[in-house]
Amino acid sequence: MNETALERWREEKASSWVYRIVADAEPDLNHATLFRALAKASDDQAEIIARDIPASDGPPSFRPTPRLKLVAILVRLLGPKRCRPLLAAVKVRGLSVYDRHLLINGHVMPKNVSEVGGRHQSLAGGNLRAAVFGVNDGLVSNACLILGVSGAAPDSSAVVLAGTAGLLAGAFSMAAGEYVSVRSQRELFEYQIGQERDELEMYPEEEAEELALIYGARGVPVDKARELAHVLIKDPQTALDALAREELGLNPDDLGSPIGAAMASFVAFSCGALLPLLPFLPFVAGHVASALRISIAASAVALFGIGATLSLFSGRGAITGGIRMLAIGMCAGAATWGIGRMLGVGLS
Repeated sequence: MNETALERWREEKASSWVYRIVADAEPDLNHATLFRALAKASDDQAEIIARDIPASDGPPSFRPTPRLKLVAILVRLLGPKRCRPLLAAVKVRGLSVYDRHLLINGHVMPKNVSEVGGRHQSLAGGNLRAAVFGVNDGLVSNACLILGVSGAAPDSSAVVLAGTAGLLAGAFSMAAGEYVSVRSQRELFEYQIGQERDELEMYPEEEAEELALIYGARGVPVDKARELAHVLIKDPQTALDALAREELGLNPDDLGSPIGAAMASFVAFSCGALLPLLPFLPFVAGHVASALRISIAASAVALFGIGATLSLFSGRGAITGGIRMLAIGMCAGAATWGIGRMLGVGLS
């Protein structure tokens, strides 16, 4: 971080200002008390930083920016909990009070019996779920596109052109969106953790006190909270991890590679979108009507399979999930085919 002392001072004053907005909008008394205490801690840290501001910069002053004012309006309207991403972006700490878990000695601690074992769940489950949804998006969108074009102009070349365009446009769009999303998350984390690293070096005791305030607001006795915070602060890497999770509400383990996420999204969408298109390709297709029937049948089987797979994540029966997904896909396909048919008749 190459920020000047004046910039750091203004950031602390901005945090203090937003903390007080959050505290006033927070219905939970314990949470409101925490944010008021964090506001005071930010003011204290600003006083420490002010000592390093060169006299040539003049007396420091703070005014909330339009961005902060907009965040304040949204916090007042929607409540702090619903505005967590916005608050994290403006360096509001203590957001982990809205989480179910508490980090003790580097481990996420369950708060009730139903959460025991939750931290042992594999990340592969989340990746599998994302992949299944990606395949489903590609399948449904391209199947509907193909049915719409088939209804308007039953010509295999037109269907292949539209289906290929839909596959590529959708896959690239999904990949670009996923890249931007994950990259933005990483940039936020890298910026916030860089600030925390600097502050940890400048005033570790104040950072430990902030961490203790958060633990105290989450039910840990004050003495135990301070003891735990000071133990964590002694190890710089553990301290950074704890500060990221508890002060900023960020989980470093949830951030993946933007390129990897984009490629996975591209491949998953393409696989789904290719299935309804295959029967129309020159080396596969025969008669257009036959290709359309094969495409519909293959898409129906795939939709049922996707619905059954998603039941693994919802806890519902596989048959029920499969039928529901098939029904949704059939309704979407029938609607687009009907619209395409009407447009085709109207244009002919």
